[in-house]
Amino acid sequence: MPADPPTNAPRSRKGERTRTRLLAAAKKVFEEDGFLAARITDISKRAKLSHGSFYHYFDSKEQIFRELAEMQEQRLTAPIPVGDRHSSSPDDSPREQIHKGNRRYLELYRDEARIMGVIEQVSRYDAHVNAARMRSMKHFVERAEQAIRDLQRRGHADPNVDPSIAADALGAMMGRFAELWLVQGYRDYKFEEALEQLTILCGNALGLPAKPPAARRRRRRAK
Repeated sequence: MPADPPTNAPRSRKGERTRTRLLAAAKKVFEEDGFLAARITDISKRAKLSHGSFYHYFDSKEQIFRELAEMQEQRLTAPIPVGDRHSSSPDDSPREQIHKGNRRYLELYRDEARIMGVIEQVSRYDAHVNAARMRSMKHFVERAEQAIRDLQRRGHADPNVDPSIAADALGAMMGRFAELWLVQGYRDYKFEEALEQLTILCGNALGLPAKPPAARRRRRRAK
């Protein structure tokens, strides 16, 4: 079920700015206090607005949190802009493409780890937030499934791999690993090492050609 639509959507630029202030303030409060302990009074105070102003834009603490969760999921799954350092080029190998996609996901998750931790917790008992998480997951795996099918058509990936199952499994691995590592602090990994290992796991799972040694790559590029 999608997040509740705003009952009093702002109709002016000032209203938009005020609503944005409330969302920014709510994000900070949820990050610091968690969902259950957060209070509307604290959100209003952080936004430097009256308690009544909150209810002009949102019906409840639940509604503003659900909207924040939706916004965060949209950031995680937004298309990579052309020219962005994470975008793939025609010269990239399949493993390099996976590496760039994994880097972008993990960097976005890491940069918003505090609110992602709260979203992960709330998604376990709030159907609206869980639905946002599931839509994000579905969006991710649909793109991954299409990419796997394309790799198989081009003869890069193992044809015996089921694209749907592989996309679901690898997506679940990425999401759960990010939560355990970046939110719960289960282990302390260096970012580049973790990224490299995840890329190896994804590439190996799909049966992609092994990454050539650095010296061989340099010789190939010099030709």
